[in-house]
Amino acid sequence: MPSKEEVEFFWEHGYLHIPGVFTADEIDELSDEMNRLMSEWANRDKGWVGPWRKVYMDEETEKKSQLVAMHDLWYYSAAWMRAVTNPRLVGAMVGLLGEDVELHHSTMHVKPPSTGHPFPTHQDHAFYGHSDNRYVDCLVHLDDTCHENGEIRFMDGSHKQGPLEHVTVSPDGSGSDPHLPTDEYKLEDTTPVPAKRGDVVCFNIYTIHGSFINQTDAARRMVRVGYRHPENTQQFGQSANRPPVMVSGQRRRQDDQELYTTEVTMVEEAPTSL
Repeated sequence: MPSKEEVEFFWEHGYLHIPGVFTADEIDELSDEMNRLMSEWANRDKGWVGPWRKVYMDEETEKKSQLVAMHDLWYYSAAWMRAVTNPRLVGAMVGLLGEDVELHHSTMHVKPPSTGHPFPTHQDHAFYGHSDNRYVDCLVHLDDTCHENGEIRFMDGSHKQGPLEHVTVSPDGSGSDPHLPTDEYKLEDTTPVPAKRGDVVCFNIYTIHGSFINQTDAARRMVRVGYRHPENTQQFGQSANRPPVMVSGQRRRQDDQELYTTEVTMVEEAPTSL
């Protein structure tokens, strides 16, 4: 459980670094499984599109830049099911969200060596919008992070602004993955939060964040896991029509709330966010 001071820091600044959530043995197993999933299942492509690419990458780098990603690793690995329900991680979420906590999703984020995909400033609300701010994203670190390999960066206290309008159309009229205007919300103005292997860095769904390109000769691997309060209903985006999983406490029935259907409905997911 986070201390009172840590909880206050999170709600004041919009993020929190929690060292040593996973043991060395746990992170070794998760690392091995991550490599397997990268090889067998993950998508590897150019990642986000939009005018921001010309701001944070030169032409040669932009052509080579890639992102390795996939959603919901627990469908493919028991080790990752144990990770997203880990008592230390869930305990931290109880400290931030209260006794009742749902698991919403997980997403792999791997920046390949040398030209690993940067991320412009954005809020995750743009990708899976919810009715309020009782939503915490957690970054499980498989590798040490630093400026050279693209550690996570935050605009301190930016969650207090609530949801912001994002750029979704390029100047030429083509589509763009959601991001904030690069001339107004600059990566250079964000606070870096480097972390160690086994650490977790968590942040609010409204906290503005992003990351620079991976310039090293090794991949930067992490997994984002999203948790929310059961009364914080989803409005649109990734995993919108899928029942979440209770990892602490109870889901209490709201007025006119129906039982979850047993029918499987496949929906188009929003772009990968980090």
